Amino acid sequence: MLTREENETLTRVGPGTPAGELLRRYWMPIAMAQDLTDESPTKFVRLVCEDLVLFRDKSGRVGLLADHCSHRGASLLYGRVEERGIACAYHGWLYDTAGNCLETPAEPADSKFCLTVKQRAYPVQRFLGLYWAYLGPLPAPVIPKYDAWVHKGGRRRTTFRFLDCNWLQPMENSVDPAHLQILHQDQGTNRQAGEASSTTRGRTDDVAEFDFYEVPYGIMKRRSYRNGLLDEHPLIFPNILRHQGTQIRVPIDDTHTLHVAISFRATPDGDEVDEDDPPAMWGKAHKDPPDGQYPTARYTMDDVPAEDYMAWETQRPIADRSVERLATSDAAL
Repeated sequence: MLTREENETLTRVGPGTPAGELLRRYWMPIAMAQDLTDESPTKFVRLVCEDLVLFRDKSGRVGLLADHCSHRGASLLYGRVEERGIACAYHGWLYDTAGNCLETPAEPADSKFCLTVKQRAYPVQRFLGLYWAYLGPLPAPVIPKYDAWVHKGGRRRTTFRFLDCNWLQPMENSVDPAHLQILHQDQGTNRQAGEASSTTRGRTDDVAEFDFYEVPYGIMKRRSYRNGLLDEHPLIFPNILRHQGTQIRVPIDDTHTLHVAISFRATPDGDEVDEDDPPAMWGKAHKDPPDGQYPTARYTMDDVPAEDYMAWETQRPIADRSVERLATSDAAL
């Protein structure tokens, strides 16, 4: 268990918070490439408690700016994109992708006032058919080229889903080895292994041992089965699970998370695949009604993701770790 103060340290992600400052030092996927079009060149983005606007100007440059204009605070989401940047719809203040103010139309013709204005701006890169943002101190690091992201011998697909919970809840699940045989006892390889002898124990008795050990990039989770099978995959610090591709848990704010799953399927013959922008889409709704929240919405427990989302979201928007009772299988937590 954690004290309430320790829990606050790990879960609050706004500017100036310990977890927020840490997470800002990593690239985060924030949108799909197809989200910006000539007809719709702006997109609202909320990331680690900051309101931002992603846009593509008519010269093809992509920027990420604070959403509220420096002048009077109107949203730049409704700005007019031009060759040089985005102009606020309210008074026409024009910003480039670096946040420089290029024009303040209502000022006198010889005014240099625009040179005193700077809109908060963050680096953006396009990779894997996604736009990625970095909100930390410069210079920005490179985006890691993990095997599941760059290996040529397979195909990728990205799925976005929205979670009504803090980012740490899905991350803790990444080093929870016990839930697979119980929560997911009717899915995948568990279902193929035949009916479990008990719905309480699920397939737990198939497992001989759980183990965890630290590696330079995170925590390795190892599950040894009685039939000799070994399942081992890592949590990559601070917010990625490497398993059948990767799952990135992007903190929107303290109580909402963008879950980005980049799957990887190897080609049967090992042939290389040339794909610049793998397909990206929103995943199917896992609640009824789709936009509802627990407890008024009911989860459709028909696949592994839906079962996981139930477990993550019903721990409350931010889990109260001061009252939980950890056990042997929770060693990695």
